[in-house]
Order: sequence, then C-alpha cells, then structure tokens
Amino acid sequence: MNEYMEKSKGHIDWFIFLPITLLMLMSLAFVYSASFPFAEAEVGLQADSLFFSHLWKVILGIFIIMIVSKIDYHLYRKFSKPILIFSILLLVTVLLFGATSKGATRWIDFGVFRLQPSEIAKFAMVLHFSSMLAAKQKIIKSFEYGFLPFVIWTGLILTLIALQPNLSTLLVIGLISMSMMFIGNVNLLHLISASFIGLVTATIYTVSAEYRMDRLKAYIGIDDGGNAASTISYQLNQALLAIGNGGWTGVGPGQSRQSHLFLPESYGDFIFSIIGEEIGFIGLLLIIAIYGLVFWRGLLIAKKAPDNFGYFLAIGIIITFAFYVFVNAGVNTGLLPTTGVPLPFLSYGGTAVLLYSVAIGILLNISAQAGVFPRDKI
Repeated sequence: MNEYMEKSKGHIDWFIFLPITLLMLMSLAFVYSASFPFAEAEVGLQADSLFFSHLWKVILGIFIIMIVSKIDYHLYRKFSKPILIFSILLLVTVLLFGATSKGATRWIDFGVFRLQPSEIAKFAMVLHFSSMLAAKQKIIKSFEYGFLPFVIWTGLILTLIALQPNLSTLLVIGLISMSMMFIGNVNLLHLISASFIGLVTATIYTVSAEYRMDRLKAYIGIDDGGNAASTISYQLNQALLAIGNGGWTGVGPGQSRQSHLFLPESYGDFIFSIIGEEIGFIGLLLIIAIYGLVFWRGLLIAKKAPDNFGYFLAIGIIITFAFYVFVNAGVNTGLLPTTGVPLPFLSYGGTAVLLYSVAIGILLNISAQAGVFPRDKI
C-alpha cells in the first residue's frame, strides 16, 4: 500500500478532474438561469437565493474532491460495512422523523441544510459491495455465501426507500446492485432469478399507487385530461418544447422561456431540457461528450486498478454516474417515464452534489495509485 501511495504523489487525473470541475462551474450558470424565475415568484425568497445555495455546495464539492483524492482508498474498505449500516439507520430515521414534501418523506431537516439518506445509502452500497466482491471471488458462485448477502443488503435498502416512497431511486439503486453483481461474476442463474422477482415486485409496487400509475399512463399516452397524468404529460411536453425551442445552437445563455414557471423542476430534475433550450442540441451533445469522457476514463482507471477492490469500486462509481445520466436524459426526452432523478453535477442539489464529489475524489485516488496517465488507452 505504501508503494502505491509513493507512486501517486503529485498525480492527478486531469481527464476526470477537469471535466467534472467544468460541469460544476457550468451548473452555476444553468441553475441561476433556471431558478431565478421560481425564486422571484416564491414568497420569502430572493431572486438569487437558490443560486447562492447551490454556489456554496459547488465550492465545497470542489474542495471535497481535492481532499478525498489524497486519501488512500484502501482505508474505506475496513469501514465499508459500518458505513452501510449507518446509511440504513439514516433511512430508518428519515421514515420516523424526516421532512415530508410532495407526499414523500425523503429528507432529514437540520435547519441550515437537508440530508437525503438515500444518496448516502447508494454510495455506501457501492462501497461495501466492492469490498465483498473483492473478498468473495473464490466463493462468488455460491448461493449462500456468494450471492445471498448481496440480495439481503439490496432488499433491505430498497424496502426502506420504497416506504418513503421513492420509486425512481429504488429502481436505479436496484439496477446498480444487479450490475455490480453481474460484473462481480455471481452465478448468472441466481442473478436472473433475482432480477425476475425484482421486476415482478417493482411492477406490483408501481401499480399499487395511483400517482405511480399516472406516470405510467402519461408515458404510454393515456391521458384522460382530468387527473395527475395530465400534469405529468404537461411537464414532459414543456420539457420537449424547451429542447425544441433550443434548436441546434440554443436561444442563448439565460434566455430560456420554459424556465419562467412553465416547466416544473426546471433547475433540478429537468435542467437537461433548460440546457438544451439555452445552448441547443449541439450543446447537449457537448455535455454528453463530457460525461462520456469521464465514463471512458473511469473504465480505464478500473482496468488498471492495483487490486480487485479498486477495480470494483471504480466500476461501481462509473455505473452509478452512467445510470443517473442515462435516466435523467431519458426522462427529459420522453424515452423513459417521468420520474425524479437529478443530473449529476448539473442539477441543483445538496446531498447529491457533495456525495458525487466524494465519489469522484475516490476515483481520482484509485487513478493515482494505478498510475493512470493521459497517454494511457483502454
């Protein structure tokens, strides 16, 4: 371990750090543009209040990346299980004492900031699964010792998130869990069986609530004009209208029309559409290319990681980012049902921004210990 740390001194993977920093700085302009009409219309808010709330999180996030990138990622392995247990306790706490908003209880309100335990649980799961996959490779095909522990942890986390309720986070975390088990080479028959059971359970969970059914109806085009499906259809239509307004080159920074209270969640889950309106289809392609560069570099880091733990941890982090980017873009363009998933490093947010920063810092440390340099290729 000391040998790895000696090699990593003074090393920073600019193919990760610069694109992420660029996204965070770009988010300041987009969040300001998308949020100030809402802030102006909201009683008790200054026009730039949401911007400054986001600004300090971005600044803190950049510092977190730099600090965490210097911490040996091996240190997290011995604490991975306690961290996961702690995140599960937070999920229980939010159900008992959490703040409720729009019919869901997902945050613990500390006054000056709100904590979203599901974000912590997501990365805690990736961390502990990486540790378990690295330790269990010789018995990974076993059902009792190689597969069941992953299912138990996943089931516990997903159950607590389902009770909030939070369908979007539940589905994405489920996909991350299954993907990591697949990459970790668990028994394929076990994984397929669990996936089938999970799909059936998710379907029952979806149809068990009217508002979730409304989302599904809106997605497949069933709109009776009088229920929540109409509102959801309206939101998607406004998002598509924003992207359409942008054309190839956009209407210009700060010139979005849809952010003026036409598109709900314009500075959060639907900021992708506002970006498309302001900088156009070419701008969206540039954003996707930046994410693509980070994903490519992450795969290279995983390939060259000095041990299995580093490999699975790098893969888990990249999978998490990739799923969130794909789902957010899919929702904004109507390819996926409308659901609340933020766009990493671009959407307004609190807990997510800071935890994404921790994850990127860990990825940079793995890169440093792997000795990955700009000339390296997959």
